[in-house]
Amino acid sequence: MYSDPYLQELTAATDGWFARGLTALAVTATGLLMGFSATPAHAADHAATPAAKAWTPATLRGALAALPKGDAERGRVVNQQLFCASCHGDTGVAPTQNWPHLAGQKAAYTAKMLLDYQSRLRSENKGAALMHDIAVMMTPQQIADVSAFYAVQAAPRDDGTPRPVRDGKGLSAEQLVKKGDPARLLTPCASCHGVKGQGGKLEASALAGQNPLYFTRTLLRYQSGVRANDAARGMSAFAKKLTRSEIDALAAYYADRPVAQK
Repeated sequence: MYSDPYLQELTAATDGWFARGLTALAVTATGLLMGFSATPAHAADHAATPAAKAWTPATLRGALAALPKGDAERGRVVNQQLFCASCHGDTGVAPTQNWPHLAGQKAAYTAKMLLDYQSRLRSENKGAALMHDIAVMMTPQQIADVSAFYAVQAAPRDDGTPRPVRDGKGLSAEQLVKKGDPARLLTPCASCHGVKGQGGKLEASALAGQNPLYFTRTLLRYQSGVRANDAARGMSAFAKKLTRSEIDALAAYYADRPVAQK
């Protein structure tokens, strides 16, 4: 099982790398795209940015419907030009275990995350703050295009990411995915994320093939309240009822879904 100190250490290292590396990329991209000498003015912008308004299912549907139709080929170009590939890979498969895989992700989910980064509704760590610097440069068309690009990529198989080893406590991943736990009012994961982890409507993300370390870290952040950009707080409520062993079991289960279905 991944220990909490391990997650904390990796998160701290990740934040440090992100702060050094992606800031430079964001500043460079700003200069390239906006046509002026790039300076790190986002600190002043942050102070002036009003608090983001939380989504409701209705406002989220409206925002996603308002986006233009995405084009996957144009999205491939966006993935390179805006340096998305530096962290998420040329085809949406992250080159290290620090970042989420986006290959095979639902377009609606990717688009929502970019809108959340733009508004700072997602602001749980330094990585989110720096994603804001990229997202605010993106037009609605670019958001739609890069989301379409990731959606048509194949979910990773055997990505080499270490799988957590559960300690046997709590329910199995199979039970949580297919049946949930009525005693804790836990609905089956499949009811939102699909029986194969392919994702569902709006912000119900695809989970098949996801980096298990990122999966674990995400659920722990929902559980602690550090991340709270889910509409109607559905994931937050779900995560709070899970044990650490169950989170690890789900992380390993979904990471291996594309292989299991091959």
